[in-house]
Amino acid sequence: MKYMKLGTKPDTFYTEQAVRSVASDIPADLIIHVNNTKYQLHKFPLLLKCGLLQRLCSDTDDGEPVPVALHDIPGGEEAFELCAKFCYGIAISISASNFVPAMLAARFLRMTEHVAKGNLVAKLETFFDSCVLQGWKDSITALQAAWRISGWSESRIVQPCIDSIVEKILLPPSKVSWSYTYTRPGYTKKPHQSVPKDWWTEDISELDVEVFRSVVSTVRAARMLPPPLIGEALHVYACKHLPDPLYCASAPGVNGQAQSSSMAADAEETIAKQRRVLETVVTMIPSDAGSVTGRFLLRLLRVANYVGASSSTRAQLIRQAGSQLDEAKAVDLLIPLPSDTQAYDVGAAEAVLEHFLAQFQRPAAADERRRMSVAMVKVVRIFDEYLQTIALDGEFPIGKFVDLAECLPDIARNNHDGLYQAIDTYLKEHPDLSKADKKRLCRLIDCRKLSPDVRAQAISNDRMPLRTIVQLLFVEQERTIGAGGSHAAAPPNRASVHAVSGLTAIDREDEPAPTDHKSDVHRPRRGVHAERAQGEAAAMARSLSASTKTAARTERTAEERGSRLRNN
Repeated sequence: MKYMKLGTKPDTFYTEQAVRSVASDIPADLIIHVNNTKYQLHKFPLLLKCGLLQRLCSDTDDGEPVPVALHDIPGGEEAFELCAKFCYGIAISISASNFVPAMLAARFLRMTEHVAKGNLVAKLETFFDSCVLQGWKDSITALQAAWRISGWSESRIVQPCIDSIVEKILLPPSKVSWSYTYTRPGYTKKPHQSVPKDWWTEDISELDVEVFRSVVSTVRAARMLPPPLIGEALHVYACKHLPDPLYCASAPGVNGQAQSSSMAADAEETIAKQRRVLETVVTMIPSDAGSVTGRFLLRLLRVANYVGASSSTRAQLIRQAGSQLDEAKAVDLLIPLPSDTQAYDVGAAEAVLEHFLAQFQRPAAADERRRMSVAMVKVVRIFDEYLQTIALDGEFPIGKFVDLAECLPDIARNNHDGLYQAIDTYLKEHPDLSKADKKRLCRLIDCRKLSPDVRAQAISNDRMPLRTIVQLLFVEQERTIGAGGSHAAAPPNRASVHAVSGLTAIDREDEPAPTDHKSDVHRPRRGVHAERAQGEAAAMARSLSASTKTAARTERTAEERGSRLRNN
């Protein structure tokens, strides 16, 4: 950061009884009030350089100290004191951090060349053009200061700073010779290392959102940078100013926590500021495909839920996140509720999935169809992992879980391993489910779409209903026979036969015997289903035993045939 020194005298300002004065043998004849600070100064050095003070003191008597109120001076006490010290010839240092308040105060006091040659305004303008605008971080610092003090009204500082920043952003990275902030994970700056294309994104994230939007919009209008680079700038800015609700302890004022009125007001102000930042960032997202990632869009959707963004903002995020859902991870679909960050908004996740599936209803070229098919495989895996996380909630209703699992059409799941894991997790976390509910859940599993390892695990899983295990054994038998080909069928797993027999016996013991005709009428017809399941299990056992004997005879016949051939 560059700086400019003015004046040579030592600092003789001091404070005594809440009054700022200058050490001098001459009595003070000018009293200036700036907000809550009182200054006892001298007309001689100040009136020589301040046109405003000349006008205010022109009709006063030279005998008494003249009181002057300057409560509306830009920059307050600090800026006024810089100008006063310049008038006294006291050494001051000007840099990008204090340049703006000093310039605004000097203009307010009319410290121009018309009043005195070599006045403060002219010196500050020279410093601004030759130093501040030439530097990268200096321009950003001055822009931020000017915006916070006067907004867009101080265009003589704001606009040149924006132009300087944009000009540097549009330069090729090979021409960047100034220092910049770049703290990406895994990045270590080394000598002679090439400058990353997004070198500028972290520094401009320090700007207020309105100034940030102006800078980025000007950069986009030049059409010299690719949309993903604009998207990266939005991502850096959002990560700095919008905390992810998924990793926040709790939302402000929830969970019954008592808050004072001042704390509640501060929380509301913070939420309102975050809402403004979010909605501004969303409007700036380029429409080009791939300009931002699906994970970033889902993060913004979580923030939108948290801060109560407008319905149009949420709808845009759901639509865009749905079109890029294959880029996400399961954790990205965990969208906390605004009232309780420990609970998740499954409706929002379901809406994102629906928008993804809607893409398949539109006509598309062959290449696009192939891309979408690959994306579908990824989304199925992501959503099944999401179901596993949701299943850990011991209070999550089974009806909603089944509805979520059925959001994906049957044709979408070529493999049911992930769905099985989700259902098994739900059964484990909800041990009190009725048999009917367990069957309702497991009916979602297509046993033919389970991998051999998962199928073997499911057969020995005592949380699975008997009917499901019987279906798994049938599939296992079909695969075993099919693998054996037409020559000889490999003997099925004898442990499976014993498992079926044992489960049939357990199921028979668990079924209560009817006591009278009245109880049969009012009790659900579980007995009929149990008898049917027992019959299927017995038939399965007989079939497996028969297959075992047939396979054994086939093996013996093959061995005898081989022996005769060797003897011949």
